[in-house]
Parts: sequence; structure tokens; C-alpha cells
Amino acid sequence: MLRLSDVTVRRDGATLLDGIDWHVQEGDRWVVLGPNGAGKTTLLQVASANLHPTRGTVEILQERLGAVDVFELRPRIGLSSAALADRLPGRETVRDVVLTASYAVVGRWRERYDHTDAARADGLLETLGVAGLADRRFGTLSEGERKRVQIARALMTDPELMLLDEPAAGLDLGGREDLVRRLSGIAADPYAPALVLVTHHVEEIPPGFTHVLLLRGGRVVAAGPTETTLTAAALQATFGLPLELQRQGSRWTARATDGV
Repeated sequence: MLRLSDVTVRRDGATLLDGIDWHVQEGDRWVVLGPNGAGKTTLLQVASANLHPTRGTVEILQERLGAVDVFELRPRIGLSSAALADRLPGRETVRDVVLTASYAVVGRWRERYDHTDAARADGLLETLGVAGLADRRFGTLSEGERKRVQIARALMTDPELMLLDEPAAGLDLGGREDLVRRLSGIAADPYAPALVLVTHHVEEIPPGFTHVLLLRGGRVVAAGPTETTLTAAALQATFGLPLELQRQGSRWTARATDGV
């Protein structure tokens, strides 16, 4: 699904990613964890074919970045991010926000959609718990509602790879827990695409996510199966402070140790 080999990204004299090696296989559900400035969003920009690396090789869905028409590649990738959300017209209806993903555009223009398209959009809105908002204007939604609509949009094209950049950011406790539950349901679906979710917080890792990539300063601290890779020591190295990591059932929590 995704293969990064020795990938480095430099912009304006700053190194945003440094020698990244990372492979995502079909059926994987990855969480990317790290502090602000770790390179998480830059990593997703590369993985979504929206940014070319300064050095290294990127293969997305068995196509090599730099040797493929990205406008043909991008519709095969579902993406939900704050940058994309800012481009969605507030006047657009929720249903149209989801529908327009079929043409990789934001805002209805002259494109045509059939009943099958509308039925898929409505079904995805139902899956994400916002079917009742289909005729509302996107700009009138709460932050939690917008997040779920964006994920429905990301799924609209039946992508092979789905990238979620901090989907729980800005949500209250109830909104976060509802979103985590729905993402866990998507992760459990064997027909769902390979998933990559970026977050700052282990509390936002949905049950069913299989792998974790820890980033700090644009470099990989650790990567591998969640069960063996997500440890207190690895998390401390990632965030640069002493931490306690606990697991209750299928959920994780982390906090600074006493005296910090």
C-alpha cells in the first residue's frame, strides 16, 4: 500500500523528515504518534501524493511518486485533514461535501452524479452517525459533526489507502469517544482500506489498530506492531519526558510520572 525508503523532506533550510523507512501493507491499521513538529503532517502529505520528498523513494499503491500522474493516483487515496477541511465550502450541503470527493473537487460545479453515488454518500453518512445532517450546510455543523463528514468524504471513492490527520483534534470527550468507536468499527471491517491515523494522544488510538509509528524531530523512534512497539520507554523517547503508559482492555492512557 505504501513504501517509503530513506525519505527526507527539507523546506526553507529545515529538515521536516529525515531518512524515513516505513512500509504499510494491505489490511494494516497504523497510528502515527509524536509531539508537535515531529513531522507527522508532512509524512501524510508525502503519503497522499501532495508533497514530493527531497530525497528517497516513495511508492504509493505500487506507483512510484515522480513517475506517476498524481491526479490519477490521488482519487485512490482517502484523506481527511485540517487543510482539506478549510477548503470545503461552508455553504455546501453535507451530502454534496461527500459526493464531490468522487471527482476530487471541493464545491459542486457541473459534474454529474447518479443515484448510486447519492446512495453511497448517504450510506457513509449513516455509518458515521450523521445521516440526519445530509441537507444541512457544512458551515453550520459542530466540530465533531464536521470531522465525521470529512471521514465519510474520505471513504466516498472506496479508497485503497485512507489517511486521517488528527481526526479527534478539537473534539470534546463525548465527541472523541464517539469518533474512536466509529473508527474502531471501520478498522474491524475486512473490506476497509489500509488505515493511517495521526494523533498526539494514545487515548485516541481506536481498538483494532494494529501498528504504531513513533516520530520525533522528523525521525523514526520506533515502528511495528502496537502490542510490542508501544511501550513506556518508546513513548518517553518520543515525547522527551518520563511517562507512565497504561492499558485497560483495548484502550491506552499516558501521563507524566510524579514530579514532572
